[in-house]
Amino acid sequence: MIEVLIVFIKIICALVWFLALTLYLADWVERKQSAVIHDRIGANRASIFGIRILGLFQPIADAIKMIFKEDFVPPFSHKFIHTIAPFISYFFVAVTIAAVPFGDSIKIGERTITLQVLDFNVGLLFILAMLSLGIYGIILSGWASNNRYSLLGGLRGAAQLISYEVALGLSLVGLIMIYPSLQLSSIVHSQGELLFGFLPKWGIFLQPIGFLVFYFAAIAETKRVPFDLPEGESEIIGFWTEYGGLKWGLFMMTDGMEIIVISALVTTLFFGGWQVPWLVADGFHWPWGGEWLLPHWVVVLLQVAAFNLKVIFFCWLQVLIRWTYPRFRYDQLMDFGWKLLIPLSLVNIVGTGIVMSII
Repeated sequence: MIEVLIVFIKIICALVWFLALTLYLADWVERKQSAVIHDRIGANRASIFGIRILGLFQPIADAIKMIFKEDFVPPFSHKFIHTIAPFISYFFVAVTIAAVPFGDSIKIGERTITLQVLDFNVGLLFILAMLSLGIYGIILSGWASNNRYSLLGGLRGAAQLISYEVALGLSLVGLIMIYPSLQLSSIVHSQGELLFGFLPKWGIFLQPIGFLVFYFAAIAETKRVPFDLPEGESEIIGFWTEYGGLKWGLFMMTDGMEIIVISALVTTLFFGGWQVPWLVADGFHWPWGGEWLLPHWVVVLLQVAAFNLKVIFFCWLQVLIRWTYPRFRYDQLMDFGWKLLIPLSLVNIVGTGIVMSII
């Protein structure tokens, strides 16, 4: 009974973190960061009892507006599928957070609790599978709208996601060769070792090419500029053309959640996850000698804070890329995936194998 209660609490905490960060990332951060780039003020009008704090209440105002906005379903659409499609996209991205390790573990009395909802033996495969299934929401939304432009956006989305999933998967093969596990917690623990006695054994140092391929392919999977061909806001061909209100909001939140999941994966696989350089269970042990012992709860807080800071940085970086680069043409999009990223990932696999056989 206690184990079930612990899992339930971990699910609630993970979802609150995930949804709160999504709400502010997809709304406030997106608006404010674009405003800074454009030399504008950005959203700052929302207030509570006349109090305004840098527009921080804007996501709450937008959420209320979307919830109470009229739920319009076009009369020419396939109503049931049109309604369920955004929930499909939302669900398969939301469940991925269950496999992400936020920290190592915390001791409460005689009980040790891992800071991860479920520690799957195939956690990495689970996340990739769930992200892949989200494509059904895109295809179904475009088809069910019974609108040729929406259908074109859905077909573009299907072709793009399938193409870049190949590069995404291949980019991780070299990483799995070095850390021979699909269990995310095991991969993070392996990155706690040191190279040459001082350098953290993070994936970015051992798989720099794999990181670049993974990151570019992952950004393409989020369907955002410069890879936003399935939406094409200026072309009015998006798969969500016939959506509004809360259902459109679910698509928007799904985009925000994908950014966070990709940032969490990059952090976990290539930047040590919750690992802090030279920090172990009892405190800091410096490679040049000496140590700084810390209480257990301080170590746990530092690890969780490190994970969050890394995730927030990569979220910021993706928003920066979205507001900096123009959209690719569709042929450039496909060429980039099939003619550059996939061959580069294959070269990385062969190179990793050669280096490992020599060493």
